[in-house]
Amino acid sequence: MSVEPWASPQDQAAAEEEHSTHTASSQDQEQHPDKLCLDSFWSEVETIRQGSGYTDLDCSRRDSRQSEEGEQEEQWLADAGLSNLISEDSEDVDNVVLLSTLTRTQAEAVQRRLNSYTLSLRKRNKPRDVRDVFNSPIAQNLLPESQHSEDLAQNSMASVAKTPLSGCVSHSAVTPEHQRGAPKEEFFITDVAYCEQAVIFFKQAKLPQNNSQRRKEDGTLPRVICPKCRLGVTRIQDLSHADMKKVRQLALIDMTALCDLLELEVKRHKTGKRKIPESTLFGVPLATLMESDQKIKPNTSTPLFMQALLSFLEKKGVDSEGILRVPGSQSRIKLLQQNLETNFYSGQVSWDEVSPNDAAALLKKFIRELPAPLLTTEYLNTFSAVRDITELKQKLHMLNLLILLLPEPNRNTLKALLEFLSKVVSREKKNRMNLWAVATIMAPNLFLHKAVPSRLTEGAEKGHAEKAADVMRLLIRYQELLWTIPNFLMGQVRKLNENSNRRYQFYDRRIKNLLRKIHTDSREKPDKNSSELCRTVKIQVGDLVSSTMEYQLTTNSRASDLLAQFQRQSLRSPENGKGKMRRNGSVAYPDCALYEIGGNIGEHCLDPDTHLLDLYNSNHGGEWVIKLKPNASRGL
Repeated sequence: MSVEPWASPQDQAAAEEEHSTHTASSQDQEQHPDKLCLDSFWSEVETIRQGSGYTDLDCSRRDSRQSEEGEQEEQWLADAGLSNLISEDSEDVDNVVLLSTLTRTQAEAVQRRLNSYTLSLRKRNKPRDVRDVFNSPIAQNLLPESQHSEDLAQNSMASVAKTPLSGCVSHSAVTPEHQRGAPKEEFFITDVAYCEQAVIFFKQAKLPQNNSQRRKEDGTLPRVICPKCRLGVTRIQDLSHADMKKVRQLALIDMTALCDLLELEVKRHKTGKRKIPESTLFGVPLATLMESDQKIKPNTSTPLFMQALLSFLEKKGVDSEGILRVPGSQSRIKLLQQNLETNFYSGQVSWDEVSPNDAAALLKKFIRELPAPLLTTEYLNTFSAVRDITELKQKLHMLNLLILLLPEPNRNTLKALLEFLSKVVSREKKNRMNLWAVATIMAPNLFLHKAVPSRLTEGAEKGHAEKAADVMRLLIRYQELLWTIPNFLMGQVRKLNENSNRRYQFYDRRIKNLLRKIHTDSREKPDKNSSELCRTVKIQVGDLVSSTMEYQLTTNSRASDLLAQFQRQSLRSPENGKGKMRRNGSVAYPDCALYEIGGNIGEHCLDPDTHLLDLYNSNHGGEWVIKLKPNASRGL
């Protein structure tokens, strides 16, 4: 039985070796934070309070306000791409195209928001004709029957559970149980909508035999096994911006449905107007920083200042004992900040004499002083609410959806921070900062912000600190999993694109089936009876911009096989220029990837393990193109 591991942080192997040498006492610390961790948590909270200029962080509302009644629902419908549901001049087809992709539980969540919006209008004495599209004949035909969709979900989950682990990827958390040869394992299924999985979970939990056998959580993190579908894994950066917009809309609907089922009442806040400080680095909106930095370094994904700070800490700080926990000198930190504000962009800053503890303190301050939380004003409270979810799998479901909902600058900056924190944990043997220690120190810096009232620190009790740190711990440990797009959302995006391309079929039920038949018959159908198919692949690499190659598809053909054939052909080609054989025998274009473009997707960078015949059958209208990955193309 083999398990294919995720691409984990570079120091993961070192972390496993170092963890294996720990004593029983350090194993206990992995399960629960020790007193030093908890003291550090409240010390960090107090530092944030004092630095904010006021003491009542939890109750302050001067920089934000809760949306008025009806505003939240209206904004939610807009964010979900359903604002036309409350528009007087929209056509039914505008609603049905998106609604036709939803599961029953997702559609019910939309209906609840629409009902709440209608009720709030009545309370404000503003009667309005809000149509109940869910009762229209079109919607009834398109939305799945509750029992049918639930049966499909159960069958899919059951089949995945029986799948051999050779087709899976794992997100390993190095735990004491793992060391003792008895690791806990969790299957993370992404083929079924997370809200539908919750419906099934709650129904099964009511059964007496399941109720008595529920495992008690002991604080250790399991190895998460994610069965890999034949279309491979899709990471956030693999999709076009247009398709990511649709992913965010669908993720919001699924997350809302999941919150409803888990009875999590999460109120979104809106950031009020704030005076932006006259500085170049600290207190500057993340989007503004990125806009300025991209003029200096096009296509950079995180602030240049943060890149420099993390680079220094990775070289000089990860082995420093108590890094992140040990405070730096306030006078030195102030001088360092002033120096960076004045000289960073001119390149006149010397890091040689900088203390790692001062730099770590400045990193936390940079995050805290963003005008809006890194986790955003809209979703900060939802991230915090994850601490109240009991089941680990559902916590990960929520975090996965929330990561997808973050704006790109926030998501990329958070990922860079988590990758650094993972490296700190991997050096635990030298810096004495285990996962709990790092999580308890960083949690207040991410979850407390003066722009959003927070219940995170209600009562200076052990339980509150531990719950807050647990969410941070999950973000650090399972970041590779959380930055992927679940299969069910990819399926819904494909269906949404297909429906958008066939909009006319939704105008009249009486001719819909006829039009579908005409449309289907006119398309090039994949010949499923043929053992081999030939595809023409476009090449847009180096000097081969207008070239093509032919590729024979078989049942076992993968994207990596096609790329290998391209490498072999490019090495034999005399006119390649940049594609000639290298002296060390390396491949000609190591940073190439295969993309599917068009059909039911915008642009999708394929996982090397994608089974190409399955891809052809799911999107035979799309083109296949070999291109350099974005980071590689910038280097040419």
